Amino acid sequence: MTMSPCHDASRLRRKRLLHTTAFTMAWAASAMIAAPAMAQTSGPAAASTTSIAAASDAAQATPQADTAGADAQNEITVTGYRQSIASALAAKRNDIRITDGISSEDIGKFPAQNITEAIQRIAGVQMSNINGRGSTISIRGLGPQYARTTINGQTFASADFKDGFRYDIIQTDLASAIQVIKSPTADMDTGGLAGTVNIDTVKPLAYKGPSFIAGIKGYYSDYRKDATPKVNAAYIKRFADDTIGVMLDVGYQKLKDRGDYLFIKNWYQPGAVAGAANVQVPGNLRYRRIDRDTEQLMGSGAIQWKPQDNFEVLLQAEYSRDHTRYDTRQMVFGRWAASAVTVNGTSNGVADKISISNFNVDNNDQPELRNLQTQAYTGTINWSPTDTTHIHAVGHYTQGDAKLYEWATIDEVRFANGGQLDISDPFNVRWNTASLTDGSIYNMANRTWYAFVDGATHIQSARDRAIQTDLTQDLDWHGIKSLVIGAKYHHESFDTKAYRHDRDADVSDPVTYPEFAWIPDLSKTGVLVNNFLGGSMSIPHSFLSVNAPLWQQILRDKGISVPDTPDWPNTYKVDRYIPAVYAMANIDGTLFSLPVRGNVGVRYEHTHQNVTSSLTNGTGSDATLLGQQHVVQDYGNVLPSASFALDLTPRLVARIAAAKVLVRPLLNSQTQMADTISRVTTSLRPSVSVAQGESRLKPLTANQLDLSLEFYHGKGNSITLAGFYKAVKNGTFTQFYCPGSFDGVALNGVVSDCQSADLKTDYSFSRVLNDDRVIHIKGLELGASQNFDAILPVKGFGAVGNVTVVDTDASAIGTGFNLRDLSKLTWNLTPYWENEMFSVRLSVNHRSSYVQDAASSFFVNGGLTHVVRPRTQMDLALGFNPASYLSFTAGIINLNNTHEDAYQTNANTFQLASRTGRTIYLSASTRF
Repeated sequence: MTMSPCHDASRLRRKRLLHTTAFTMAWAASAMIAAPAMAQTSGPAAASTTSIAAASDAAQATPQADTAGADAQNEITVTGYRQSIASALAAKRNDIRITDGISSEDIGKFPAQNITEAIQRIAGVQMSNINGRGSTISIRGLGPQYARTTINGQTFASADFKDGFRYDIIQTDLASAIQVIKSPTADMDTGGLAGTVNIDTVKPLAYKGPSFIAGIKGYYSDYRKDATPKVNAAYIKRFADDTIGVMLDVGYQKLKDRGDYLFIKNWYQPGAVAGAANVQVPGNLRYRRIDRDTEQLMGSGAIQWKPQDNFEVLLQAEYSRDHTRYDTRQMVFGRWAASAVTVNGTSNGVADKISISNFNVDNNDQPELRNLQTQAYTGTINWSPTDTTHIHAVGHYTQGDAKLYEWATIDEVRFANGGQLDISDPFNVRWNTASLTDGSIYNMANRTWYAFVDGATHIQSARDRAIQTDLTQDLDWHGIKSLVIGAKYHHESFDTKAYRHDRDADVSDPVTYPEFAWIPDLSKTGVLVNNFLGGSMSIPHSFLSVNAPLWQQILRDKGISVPDTPDWPNTYKVDRYIPAVYAMANIDGTLFSLPVRGNVGVRYEHTHQNVTSSLTNGTGSDATLLGQQHVVQDYGNVLPSASFALDLTPRLVARIAAAKVLVRPLLNSQTQMADTISRVTTSLRPSVSVAQGESRLKPLTANQLDLSLEFYHGKGNSITLAGFYKAVKNGTFTQFYCPGSFDGVALNGVVSDCQSADLKTDYSFSRVLNDDRVIHIKGLELGASQNFDAILPVKGFGAVGNVTVVDTDASAIGTGFNLRDLSKLTWNLTPYWENEMFSVRLSVNHRSSYVQDAASSFFVNGGLTHVVRPRTQMDLALGFNPASYLSFTAGIINLNNTHEDAYQTNANTFQLASRTGRTIYLSASTRF
C-alpha cells in the first residue's frame, strides 16, 4: 500500500521525536547510573538559573578555598580592576555551565563608549563596527543574528536590530555585570545558537556601596573635531530595616563620529570588457562619507521588597532612547560602460590599471533620521512556602519603536574627459579625473539626471509579552539536589509600515519636471567636503557635494510636495505565539569521591507563526493594495540539555555540556516577507531587482557539545582551555542568481553582473533559503588571568588575555549556510598596573580576516564577496583616584588608528578602504 505524503511526514515527526527523547533519556540515565556512587556533600551548589545574580549567590553561599574574592561577589560596586577580575572568576567557577563574564568594574573602567566595546574582551566575542563605533557582536565566529541578548534574563526589544542586538544604544552605566553563557540549560529561552549574553542591572537590596553616584565624561573625535558630553547619576538606597530597596539610574550622552570609505562596488566579470578575457574589471569607484550625530537617553530603575527571608518582590524597568542623524555624502564615478574601458594592466585576475573615456557621476547627499525607543518592564516574585519548596514567577513586557526617515538628492552629470584608475597598490589607490571642486560642471547642459528627493519612511514596532513560573523542590536524594519544573508563554511580534517619497526628474521633460531651471550649479550651493579619507591615497581629497536640505526646500518653496505613498510590498506583520514547558534535575554530590555539580533537563517549545503581508496589482513600490495574505506555520521542538562540573582538585575544574538549540528566523527591519520586484526606469541606467520573501523559512537547529578544563591558582588567577562543537541544520543563506530570461526579456546569465542580453538594463535576483545540510563548527578557546605580585618587585602588575580559534565546513557564500563575518582567529590581551591611587591599562583586540557578501555589507554588490583584512585595535585607559569618593579617568579608543579595509580577489586587490579615526575621552565621577 502506498502511504500518503501526510502520513510520511507524520511518521518522520514521530521518528525525530523518538530520537530526541532517547537522547534526553540517555543523559538522564547517565546521571541515575552515577547516583548510587554519590553521596550528599558540602560541595558548591549548582547554579541553575541564567542570571548573574544566581551565580553571585552561589559564590557567596559556597566560597572555595582558592577563590578568594568570591565573598566580594555579593558587592556590586567593587574597587579596583583586579578585584573585579576575581569576582568574575568566582562566578565562573561556581556556575555549572560554560560561561565567561565581566563585572561592573570592568564595564565602568574599560575605555568603552558602549557595552559592545567592553565585552569584546571576553573569550570568543568579536565586535563589528559601524562608523568605527562598536555596534554588534559575534560569539565563537557565528554572526550577530545568532547571539541572543537578554536584560535581567528577559528580552529587550527594538524595532531596528537589523542584524543582531544593537549594543550601541546601551550606555555602560546601565549594567552591573554581564555574562556570556555558551552552554544553555532547559530553563533558558531559545534563540542563542552562538550563546546568550545576559546584562544584569543593579538589584538594590544586594548593593552595599554608596547611595549616590554621579559622573561626567567628554568625548572628542579626531575626525569630527568636536567634543561631546555624557552625564549620569544613580541613586540606590535601602529602607525599612533593609526590607525595601530602591534604585534609579539615568544617563544622557551625545556622540559624534565620522566614517570615510573609498570602494569599488560593481565589477565586470571576465570577458565583459574588451582585452580582459580572464580578469575582473572595476565597474565604478565611489567616495562615501558618513557623519553621524547621536543623542541617547538611558534609564533603569528597580524597587525590591523582601519583608521576610522566604518572600521577595522585584520590579525592574529599563528605558532607552536613541535619536541619530546620518548625513551620507557620496560620489559615484560610473557605472561606466564596458565599451568605455581600456585595460592598461592586469595582475592576480584583476584589471588593476584602467582608463575610462567618459562616464556619469552621481553626486548624492542623503540625510537620515533614526528615532529609536525601547522600554522593558519586569516583575519577579520569589516565594518559598516551605523550606524545601520554592516558587519563581516572572511577568515581562518590552516594546521597541523605530521611526526611520531618509531623503536623498542626486545630481548626475557627465564627465566627458573620463579618468584613470590604478589599484595595483591596494594601500595607495590612484585616481585622476576632472576637478571635483568645480561646481560649474553641474550645469543645465551637462546634467543627465536628477532626483530632487528619493527616500523612504519606515514606522516599526517590536513587542514581546511573557509570563513564566518555576517550581523547585529540594530533594538531596542520591546526589539529586533539586527538581525544577516550569512553563513559559510569550508572544513576540514585529510590525512595519513602509512608505516611499520619490521625485526623479527627467531631463528630456522640462515641462513636467521644471526643477532643472531652479537649481544653480554646485559652485553656488554645494557643500565643500575636505580631508576625505584623512588625506590617504593618491586621490582628490576634496569634493563639492549637493546640499539636499537646501534643494528640497527649493522644491517646497515652488509649491511642489512629495508625499509619502504606501509601499505595500514592504509592509507586513509577524506574530509568534510560543508556549514552552521544561523540567530539570540539579545534581550536587560526588562521583568517584570527587565533588560533581550538574543539571540535566529537557525543554519543549511549540511555535505558531502568522505572517501577514500584502497582495498587490504589481510588486513595485507604487503597487496598489488588493488585500492581505496570511502564511501560517506550526512546529514543535524537543530540546534536551545537560551540564556537569567536576572538581578534580581544589584548584582544577572540568566541565562537559551538551544541548540541542533552536533559532527561529529573525524578526526585524531587514526581513523581507513578501516577494518584491523594484523597477527603476527614470535613471539613465534602468534596473530591475527581484527578491523572494522569507515568510516560509524553517527554524535553525543545532546539536552542540562543550568541554572545558579550568585551573584556578590564587585570587584572580586562572587558566582555561575549552573546546566546542556544533552541528547546524537549516541555516539560512542568501542566494543570488541570474536566470536566462525574466518577464520575456533575455538575460546574460551572469550572477554578479546580471544584465539584459542587449546590456542596457541591470538586473538583480536574490532569495533566502534554508540549507538542509548539516554544517559542522568546531573551535578552541584559551584564556588566562595572572597577577605578577609574586615575581615582580613592584606590586600591581597583571594581565588578562584569551585566544579563540574557529573552523567550519560551511559552504561558500551564496551556495549554502555560511558563517558571515567569521574570523577564524581572535585574541585580546590586557596588561595593567594599578595601586590605590593610579591605574594604567592597555587593551589589544585582534580579529583575523573574514568574508562578507551583500547580505552583511553595503560595500558588496550582488553575488560578489569581499574579504575584510585582519585588524588589531589598541585602547588605552588611565585612572586617578585621589580619594575614595572621587575618581578621574582618561583614555584613547583606537590608539593605533586602525581601520577596516577589504580586498576583492586576493590580498593584493583593492576593494575598500575606510577611516574612522581615534576617540579621546576624559571623565570624573563621585560617590557618597
